[in-house]
Amino acid sequence: MASAHPSRSFTDIRRDDWVDRLVPARLRPYCRLARLDRPKPIWLLLLPCWWSIALAAPPGEGPSLRLLILFAIGAVVMRGAGCTVNDMADRDFDRRVTRTAGRPIASGAISMRGAVVFLALQLAIGLVILLQLSPLAILLGVSSLALIVTYPFMKRITYWPQAFLGLTFNWGALLGYAAVRDRLDAAPLLLYAAGIAWTLVYDTIYAHQDKEDDALIGVRSTALKFGAASRIWLVFFGLAMLLLLAAMIQIAGLGLFGWLALAAVAGHLAWQIFAVNFDDPADCLAKFRASRWLGWILFIGIILGRVLAGRLAG
Repeated sequence: MASAHPSRSFTDIRRDDWVDRLVPARLRPYCRLARLDRPKPIWLLLLPCWWSIALAAPPGEGPSLRLLILFAIGAVVMRGAGCTVNDMADRDFDRRVTRTAGRPIASGAISMRGAVVFLALQLAIGLVILLQLSPLAILLGVSSLALIVTYPFMKRITYWPQAFLGLTFNWGALLGYAAVRDRLDAAPLLLYAAGIAWTLVYDTIYAHQDKEDDALIGVRSTALKFGAASRIWLVFFGLAMLLLLAAMIQIAGLGLFGWLALAAVAGHLAWQIFAVNFDDPADCLAKFRASRWLGWILFIGIILGRVLAGRLAG
């Protein structure tokens, strides 16, 4: 398969993994199309949902286990749906980039008709899950489809597709809260904005993997826009995330554990931003994957903050 840099061997598809070992041959391309072989980014979609479910819990209580499970299933199928839409839209671009040339649609392992059927199946599962939620959550969930469908095309028209990914991937910060309380307050709105800033950090790092190929084939990204100034921009987005989280922690009354989580988040961001080597695709991928730990830190801090708030009030 031709690529812009045929000498590069870096690819985002692993062989001899659990998909090759355990999944029947006919189903393997669909698992890879849904990125089930690379589950770590699912956390980047799921954790904002879990943040807001924990944030909406009554003082002194932890998050609803039922909602955590429903959103986990929903994150898997909707991330798969998003990847399917993305690969359908980018199939011609993917064939020209070493890292993505082996993806199922670009390589011809899945036809466009097969991709459409698979997308419909994933959306149907997502709809069944969505209908278990509150009326406002259902409305927000349906609204998110506009973001899921339009995001893959943003790299063609703007150097800020990472911002649109932030709008899409962090929608769960609104959806999870609405699923619990059937309303939105200032705290989840601040959490949503903080998540967008977070996405601009981790997905700019991710985009540096493909900057040479993207420049040749005409795909745009913040990695190309920022260039040598990327680290400075990431510091700005990191500070924006921390300020927004600080406001959320104050408004939500998360107390000591909220502030401890914020300090740990700040340390993690500093490590990612200052340690990443933008010219090493493997290091960019490693730093990107480490983002899920930041999400876990914040999730645990919100849970402890809500539980502690109830005990202090009692």
